[in-house]
Amino acid sequence: MCTGNGDGSKGSNPPSKKSHRVNLDWREFRANLFAHEQAEKAESDAHSQTGTPQESKPLGLKWAHPIPVPETGCVLVATEKLDGVRTFERTVVLLLRSGTRQPQEGPFGVVINRPLNKNIRHMKPTNTELATTFADCSLHFGGPLDASMFLLKSGEKKLKEFEEVIPGLSFGAGNSLDDAGALVRAGVVKPQDFRFFVGYAGWQVDQLREEIESDYWYVAACSSNLICGGSSDSSSESLWEEILQQMGGHYSELSRKPKQDM
Repeated sequence: MCTGNGDGSKGSNPPSKKSHRVNLDWREFRANLFAHEQAEKAESDAHSQTGTPQESKPLGLKWAHPIPVPETGCVLVATEKLDGVRTFERTVVLLLRSGTRQPQEGPFGVVINRPLNKNIRHMKPTNTELATTFADCSLHFGGPLDASMFLLKSGEKKLKEFEEVIPGLSFGAGNSLDDAGALVRAGVVKPQDFRFFVGYAGWQVDQLREEIESDYWYVAACSSNLICGGSSDSSSESLWEEILQQMGGHYSELSRKPKQDM
């Protein structure tokens, strides 16, 4: 599996083993604030219409809400403008790094709702770890750029070998496979904790900003449970709809529209 950048692409280089760790899931605190604000608004609207106050609901295990700008660990949710664009139609991209102003350090991530319905062994890998330790792991389409990556559900473990994206979820690339195999053999993690991706998605900073401003992507923060909770290919395929429904409002309405009506 290749770990180089695609020729002529505008995307950033694949990740190094440099660490950008997340020590606290402050995202949940922010989500609670957002949910509280939405509940207050709904209560105000309901009270003005019916005179009856509405009770606010506690934040569940699965949540998603819009955010104004991309950040590491957020998701990019394809809008209706990408319907008909085969590569990104109704995709959810997990942003592994939000990027910098440096040309070779733009934002990049992987599509997390496009299972290929194949295991690694079907690809006849030449890498020893892929051919043995991870042979039965499922493969997913990660994006159009030429590199392979993996996500690892690390739970509360702090694994210095990989880069944490959100609490409980780390990522690595082809140059981290030996470390990944060693951790499996040591019993620290299991093969089923990994999700492997063929390709990735990358942008220059201004390029992604322009695509968001042109309404090609919704930017959202999601719970770890929502991102990592898909235990089957079918559940990951429905992630686009589920995130939009969790975001509520007009996002939820979009999730129910058939493609031909857009």
